[in-house]
Amino acid sequence: MDNDNSDSKFNKTNPTAEALRAGELLKDREAIKRALDYYLDPPDQYAPKPRRPSTMFMIAPDMDSESLLAQACESLASASVMASDFAANLIGPQRRTVLAIQQIIMLAELAVNRALDNFQSRVAGLKR
Repeated sequence: MDNDNSDSKFNKTNPTAEALRAGELLKDREAIKRALDYYLDPPDQYAPKPRRPSTMFMIAPDMDSESLLAQACESLASASVMASDFAANLIGPQRRTVLAIQQIIMLAELAVNRALDNFQSRVAGLKR
């Protein structure tokens, strides 16, 4: 009887089952290797490519800094007015959020105005 009990404790497999299990382990190893290669050593097709800006909306390369600053100032002023008008139609937390956005726009507009003033004063100083 001892022989019968000791035999039942062991997992009896046939060569076909062992071969299938070995094949599954090999597939798992291959999948793991592909995953590691993908994340740790990506192929060239997934490597970061140099950024190419869209040419749909493009600022002329020869545009002078004063014109760019003036345009940015006007755009920010328009955005500030639009946010203020939009906030007038809201109540509660949404109104406060839009007014906070409007204040950030206004602060950016002040910074651009200061940069424009500094630029104009430097140009005026060079002309003297």
